[in-house]
Amino acid sequence: MNYRSKNTKIVATVSDLNCEPEFIQQLYDHGADVIRLNTAHQSLEDSLRVIENIRKVSNKLAILVDTKGPEIRTEGLAEAVELKKGDHVIIGRTGLTTDEIYIPLSYDKIADDVPEGANILINDGEVKFTVIEKREDCLYCHVDNDGKVKNRKSVNVPNVSIKLPSLTQKDIDYIKFSIDNNVDFIAHSFVRNKEDCLAVQKYIDEGMSDIGIIAKIENREGVDNINEILDNCYGVMVARGDLGIEVAASEVPYMQKIMIKACVKKNKPVIVATQMLESMIDNPRPTRAEVSDVANAILDGTSAVMLSGETAYGKYPIEAVKVMSEMAIELADKKKDYLSWMMNRDVDGHQRAAIVKALVQMAVALDVKSIVVPSLTGHTARILASFHIRQPIHSFCYNETVMRQLALCYGIRNDHMELVKSTDELVSVSAAKYLENNNGATKKDLIIVAGTNPKRQDQPVNFIEIDSVEHCMELRK
Repeated sequence: MNYRSKNTKIVATVSDLNCEPEFIQQLYDHGADVIRLNTAHQSLEDSLRVIENIRKVSNKLAILVDTKGPEIRTEGLAEAVELKKGDHVIIGRTGLTTDEIYIPLSYDKIADDVPEGANILINDGEVKFTVIEKREDCLYCHVDNDGKVKNRKSVNVPNVSIKLPSLTQKDIDYIKFSIDNNVDFIAHSFVRNKEDCLAVQKYIDEGMSDIGIIAKIENREGVDNINEILDNCYGVMVARGDLGIEVAASEVPYMQKIMIKACVKKNKPVIVATQMLESMIDNPRPTRAEVSDVANAILDGTSAVMLSGETAYGKYPIEAVKVMSEMAIELADKKKDYLSWMMNRDVDGHQRAAIVKALVQMAVALDVKSIVVPSLTGHTARILASFHIRQPIHSFCYNETVMRQLALCYGIRNDHMELVKSTDELVSVSAAKYLENNNGATKKDLIIVAGTNPKRQDQPVNFIEIDSVEHCMELRK
């Protein structure tokens, strides 16, 4: 099976503890398109080693750096605190002096933001508290279940807006590091609104970088503001781990669907993440529930699915990528009718979108082998990708960063090409690149080449060629 022939993309997390080029090559060969670095568990030096090894494997393999984002953790606990249901504890800032059971947090203003009656969850919901009383610098809470609280564990306050700053100093350091090392994406955690995206974009602009922002949606505020967030980022990650703690777990499947649909309508890539093949950390085969989970994300129209611990530290990382690739290939044709609503989308008077929709209709009516898109910015290719057509999209980019960023978009086969001087040469070279990049392709294949006159790069698509590869290549003669 050609694992690189799939349309749904795979994001695989790689740890600095297992990042040799040979391992990354295996991930790539079995279908990984983007490598994710989780900075919550790495130093800058660790991350640099991973990036250097990724670049040794392929210039088409995109790199996504995942920032820690605005989070609250337990802090300053010398030893674990044993709790019983019915206990009462003080939760507050570090440095507070009290004779009662006390759990200090990294956020000083927790008492300002959290109302009485709210729930506080520690360590992904392992221990739950109810706020009984607000005090000056702390919260007096009831313990709702037996448990143990350790240092540096996550703290969530469902359905409460916490006024944390968008960026920590570590995030800022990693953004600058990513710019210096030509990383392709920054996935910013706990994005709540467009301002969180703009805070990251400010540093990207100062560094004169083309890094794309992937907004991780992990709370209700982010879901509610999905449209304004999409207007200010490259794409979205449905980060179901913290989202499933911040809202009722029963709400997450529906939220996932509406976020995927919102991304498709705005022509933005979307990644579905967290516990997709979690059992494969320890087992060579996934559960039936996990298979259904991945399949439903693909059928709903996600651009990519993500592996976390499965590839970062699991026992069967290659097998996990292989399973996802096989499912993506198996479901590629079966989703065509399931996503027929995509074909009926309104283009809202948008010139480029109208041209792309016409391209899609021609590709379906003529059953062409591929749509070939030479590209400067990747914009047309991203709109094409959002229609999720059966035919692959071959996008040949003049810029390597644009090329790698398209690795996240549904159905796109990405490669690099030099800018040529004329429309005929652009068609001819693009057809030749299609032949070179597509195993099993022949000169008799019918393709659509859609692009912009090299002398008019300020315009959207302004020519379309529909012909066999052979005839397209003859245009240079």
